[in-house]
Order: sequence, then structure tokens, then C-alpha cells
Amino acid sequence: MTSTTAETVAAPAPASRAGISPWLTFVVRRGGQFIVSLWVLITAAFLMIHLVPGDPVRAALGMNAPAELVEARRAALGLDQPLIVQYVNYFANLFTGNLGVSTITNEPVAHIIATRFPATLQLALLACLLVLLVALPLGVTMAVVTRGGRRRGLELTFAVICVVFAAIPEFLLGVGLVYIFAVNLDWFPIAGNDSPLALVLPVVALAVGPIAVFARIIRVEVLSVLSQDFVRTARAKRLAPRKIYIRHAVPNAMTATLTLSGLLLSGMVAGTVLVENIFAWPGLGTMIVQSIQSKDYPVVQAVVLVYGIGVLLVNLVIDIVLALLDPRSTIRES
Repeated sequence: MTSTTAETVAAPAPASRAGISPWLTFVVRRGGQFIVSLWVLITAAFLMIHLVPGDPVRAALGMNAPAELVEARRAALGLDQPLIVQYVNYFANLFTGNLGVSTITNEPVAHIIATRFPATLQLALLACLLVLLVALPLGVTMAVVTRGGRRRGLELTFAVICVVFAAIPEFLLGVGLVYIFAVNLDWFPIAGNDSPLALVLPVVALAVGPIAVFARIIRVEVLSVLSQDFVRTARAKRLAPRKIYIRHAVPNAMTATLTLSGLLLSGMVAGTVLVENIFAWPGLGTMIVQSIQSKDYPVVQAVVLVYGIGVLLVNLVIDIVLALLDPRSTIRES
């Protein structure tokens, strides 16, 4: 990207040789990738219950359960049918919102997901918001104050702090936060979600690593943009520094940042499993661990699907945002 974002977005994407709109090609191509990825995810989730060693029904009812009861339970769950029939039924049920029933509680899995999902979504959205509010201004500020090799000590300190915090695993950081701020200082609850203060430690545990990574990426990208010719031209026109940074540098630096953000946000989604279990947060993360321990595979399947679809949607949204910010390079690739 060598011009301003406003100019880039306004620039029309050229039509293909066949006269097909590049935007239509991009949407069809990206939509096809999403559908194929979703099919692979659903198939993998279905096969999970058949590839895991052991009988989930026997595991749920106990090893001493009568054989008649086990067979009746298997028939009720449809596990006595041929694999291909189960596969077709699984797909058909998904389209109607039927995720099966728990082999432990006999409760509809869709209801279990509906009661747990809001807590996980709340945690993930607040963590993403914290990352955005801290990493963006921090990265831009560090790029401005260390531009041209100035303040080498500050640059080195910033790099070391970012590397250290990015390397700390979420579960280790969570345990440390609990020990310091909940056990010793008694500032926040140790676990649960009984008060707004209970959100603070899990959100911080989720966000610290991505903040460190994003801040470094944004700083490097902003420094790269500030060395471009159009920024020199803007300075030559005596534009205010704040206008140069906000209107020209930041939007142009977001392309590479957003490209990498898909991986980071996907990792954050997976990180909720660990963080929720540390803080006994009543979300999908604690549910999947409890279901794995009790071999409640229908619930495990559904939670894996929810997490997988969440990651796919995050990447889809980022691709669309990238296409809006830089249509000439993103759409032409399709």
C-alpha cells in the first residue's frame, strides 16, 4: 500500500477479462473456502466420537450397566445405525439446530451451549476490546517516539517487555494474577462470575499476550509507513503531525496487522479454555473439560464446533476488512 487508505478504498477494483466483478470473484472464492472449511470441521467433529477409543455409552452408564440398558441407550442415540447413516443424520440435525443430547444428563446439547456461550463470548469480546484499546495507541506511540533510532533505551525496554509478556502462557499468567491480586491483595474474586470485578483477572490473562504481540507489530508497521514517500509528501505540505499519523500512517499500517490478527485471535479463542478453567468461569471452556472427563462426547462435539466456527468467522471477517482497506491487492489475488 503506497497511498492513503482513503485513496485506496475509493479506487475501483479493475474488472476481470471475462467482465466479472473482482468483488464477486472475491466473495465467491472466500465463501467457498468458508463452506469447505466448515464441512471439514463438521466431519472431524462427527468422526471424533467414533475415533476415540472406548464406548461413550458404556462410559456414561458405567462398566457394570446391564447390556440391555446399554443397547437401548445406543439405539436412542442412533449409535446402532451404520456410520454413513449417522453421518447424514448428523448433518440433517445440525441444519435444524439439533445437536443431540448429553449422554450424562440427557439434556439437549443446544440448551447446554445456549446457557454457557454468553459467558465465553463476554470474556472473549472484552479481551479483544482491551487488546485494541491498549495495543494500538501503545504501538503507534512507540513508533513515533522511537522513529529514526531515537530513544534506543526505551525501544529496547519496550521490546524486552513485549517478548516476556508474549512468552508467558495464559494459564501461568492466570495463576500468577490469582496469587497476587486475589489471594494476597484481595482486590478481585478468585473465581466465578458473581460480580463485574470477577471479569478483570480473566480478561487481563487473555489479553496480555496479544497486547504484547500486537503492539510490536503495529510499531514496526507504522515505522515502515512513516518512511514511505507519501508520508514525506504530507510532511512537505506541512500537515499537522497528528493528522499524518491518524489519517495516513495508522490506516496503512493496519493491513499487515490485520493479516496476523487472525492467528492471534484464533489463539485467544483457544486460550479461553485454559483461562476459564483457572477462574472457574461458567463458559464453554469449563464445559468442554468437564465433558471430556466424563466422556460426554455429544457435548464435546458441539463445543468443538462452536469454537471452530468462531475461528472461521473471525478469519472471514478479517479477510473482508482487509479487502475493504486494500481492495487493489486483496481482491486482485482472487
